[in-house]
Amino acid sequence: MKLTILGGGGFRVPLVYGALLTDRGEGRVTEVVLHDLDAGRLTAVGRVLAEQAAGVPGAPTVTTTTDLDEALRGADFVFSAIRVGGLEGRADDERVALAEGVLGQETVGAGGIAYGLRTVPVAVDIARRVARLAPDAWVINFTNPAGLVTEAMSRHLGDRVIGICDSPVGLGRRIARVLGGNPNEAWIDYVGLNHLGWVRGLKIAGRDELPRLLADPDLLGSFEEGKLFGVEWLQSLGAIPNEYLHYYYFNREAVRSYQQVEKTRGAFLADQQARFYDEVGAPGAKALDVWDRTRAEREATYMAENRETAGAGERDADDLSGGYEKVALALMRAIARDERTTLILNVRNRSTLAVLDNDAVIEVPCLVDANGAHPVTVAPLPDHATGLVCSVKAVEREVLAAAESASRTTAVKAFALHPLVDSVNVARRLVEGYTSVHPGLAYLK
Repeated sequence: MKLTILGGGGFRVPLVYGALLTDRGEGRVTEVVLHDLDAGRLTAVGRVLAEQAAGVPGAPTVTTTTDLDEALRGADFVFSAIRVGGLEGRADDERVALAEGVLGQETVGAGGIAYGLRTVPVAVDIARRVARLAPDAWVINFTNPAGLVTEAMSRHLGDRVIGICDSPVGLGRRIARVLGGNPNEAWIDYVGLNHLGWVRGLKIAGRDELPRLLADPDLLGSFEEGKLFGVEWLQSLGAIPNEYLHYYYFNREAVRSYQQVEKTRGAFLADQQARFYDEVGAPGAKALDVWDRTRAEREATYMAENRETAGAGERDADDLSGGYEKVALALMRAIARDERTTLILNVRNRSTLAVLDNDAVIEVPCLVDANGAHPVTVAPLPDHATGLVCSVKAVEREVLAAAESASRTTAVKAFALHPLVDSVNVARRLVEGYTSVHPGLAYLK
């Protein structure tokens, strides 16, 4: 099978290739095509992959190209992992928002809206090209904001585009480990939008063990989310929220913490990855060692500001290994080989959540087989969660409308309606600020 990775010069591509190297089954990926607009980054990542493949019999071949159409032709699977505007754009997203006293995180709040506005037109172009050049391909979307981008692409690819995120998977695994269960065998009752979901139950051997966790303060406070949100708040919710909900439940503290750091997350990663690509390009560099060292630093500092605000301390060692590449491999196997499995994915709602229409992309457990991902029936969300999900989905729809119509007025509306933007005037200044720094938003009139 041929796998095309868009954003193939990205830092996390070796995670995907490493997962592919472990797959020895029939119908596995044998050809990987990396596409990127930056030939230098493609060369650097290619060196890392070559070292990963050294001594591995039958390792998938790797080719690189800056020609998008060439990369897509004949693909069986397409991974979309692009970053429009690069990490410098992410740093600008954070800076402009924080100057207005609102959150600039890349998927949540003002930063997520800015990122979505410049990403959606590019993602739609990719979807149209896939439909034309590789109509039988399955597109697996990694590109953030994952739910929003997946919904934009689904308008052209239908159910053949599926969004993935490792955040709910990691949450479920942490809960299962704390409860003494096998994370690979637990059933996770999780529902919401990407980076906006809750675990309402976790069954081990057919029994829901979440009530036991919520009733035990010591157990509840022993893992990442317990430390991040606090035992009392989790018990009040009666559920375990995705870690990104910290930006909603503790927004004032999160914004203050981000304003006080020497470098925002985007600025830190931009500097870190610039060093990585420089080091890998040096003569005689051990590319894989450089990548491993850089990745360890990146994972250890993930959501550091939120953990500092909550007094949560350092991340546990078990949480430093990533995971989205494992979800992607399991998804490909299930589709390519009809190896039926259950995964938490971003897919069209159909009739899963009655408060949203059929085409709204949600994040929910899905049964996956050769015909794709099928969302399972879930219980309704409580009112507080329903209100937040509907509010954020309405914002996503305004982002899609603004991108389609090139309407600056609609872009202002998207910002103004977000729960974490507290004034229409702030929304107007955000649009002014973002359009002044992002060439990719010049289309808004």
